[in-house]
Amino acid sequence: MNQDRLRLDLADLAEEVTPVDLRDRTLRTSRRLGIQRAVATSAAALLVLAAATGTALAIRPDASGPAPAVPSVTSTPPPVETTPTPPVEPSRTPSNGPSTSAGQPQSPLTGTRYYLEQTSTRSRIHAVRGTRDQVVHEVVHSGGRCAANTVSVSPDGTRVVWVQDSTDNNMSGVLLIATVGKEGARTLAEGISCLGSRPLRWQGGYLLMVQKKNGQSVLLDVPARQPVPGDPGQETDRCWSADGTWLAAVSEGEPYVTDGTRTRQYTYTPPKQEADKWGGWEARSVSMDGRYVAVGWIGTDPSRRDGSFAVVDTITGKVVDVPGTGEVRSVLFNADGTVLLRRGTGITVLDRAFAPLGTVTEPAPARNRALLAYVP
Repeated sequence: MNQDRLRLDLADLAEEVTPVDLRDRTLRTSRRLGIQRAVATSAAALLVLAAATGTALAIRPDASGPAPAVPSVTSTPPPVETTPTPPVEPSRTPSNGPSTSAGQPQSPLTGTRYYLEQTSTRSRIHAVRGTRDQVVHEVVHSGGRCAANTVSVSPDGTRVVWVQDSTDNNMSGVLLIATVGKEGARTLAEGISCLGSRPLRWQGGYLLMVQKKNGQSVLLDVPARQPVPGDPGQETDRCWSADGTWLAAVSEGEPYVTDGTRTRQYTYTPPKQEADKWGGWEARSVSMDGRYVAVGWIGTDPSRRDGSFAVVDTITGKVVDVPGTGEVRSVLFNADGTVLLRRGTGITVLDRAFAPLGTVTEPAPARNRALLAYVP
């Protein structure tokens, strides 16, 4: 009886309970958990982004606060019209020619030029470098004309020599030497002639050719203050290149050049209308390779300083057609291979092939001075 009653009560309870689908509940629970995780992740990402934005704003030097968000726009700028650049004309200056600095052309002569200024009582040596002109040595004349006719500077610009007149006044005297820029002089030799247009000639920086009053040519070793052993003492019209390597001289009426191992004879016929006025011609300067010589007239006036007027090719015997116009007053071959072509208004600087490297305008006072030497 009691058992039947229990079964009936259980049956009634079962009818009142709503059946539940466990699978569906599980799926709904899973979706809810996924949404919660996504929301949490998004919130964390927003926190990180906010922190990064704050840091960027903090390090901006001109930021006073967060900049408002603007849409990103990509655009193509319109084409800009440009003015075409004119082509640059290539330089016509040789590669070894003068350069420019701050818009100013550099002088083709960077070394020192030595000029001779003469008065009735003294001879002054001017050293010109760039635009600076300075008197570096002075020789006082003690009567006669020897000193005025013989002052000479060595090719390296360190020594100056001259002949001081002797008491017998026979156009000979005492050969003196001094260091350029320093006082005092010492005697090298006595009885030295001061006749001729160039009675003293240098072979390099320490050998000097002089002529004794008896007409004999003597090559002196300047530091040793004595004649060079073995020098033949022949021609008085000897002339050397700036380094003393090549000699230009005349033997039995035939001009030649030699470096001691090679000898070349050459011919030169001066202009007839001028040759009759002078006592002949002689070499005044020799190129460093011995191929070219600058020639000048031999003057009859011992005080006259005639410059060279032509350049002769010792291989062909032809006169070189040097650039420029106007009468050539002197030609000087230098140790650096350049050639100084001097005219009435200035100097044209040439390279070894006689191509112009530039010009130097000489101031008016220097135009009447003899150019003794150029030291690169």
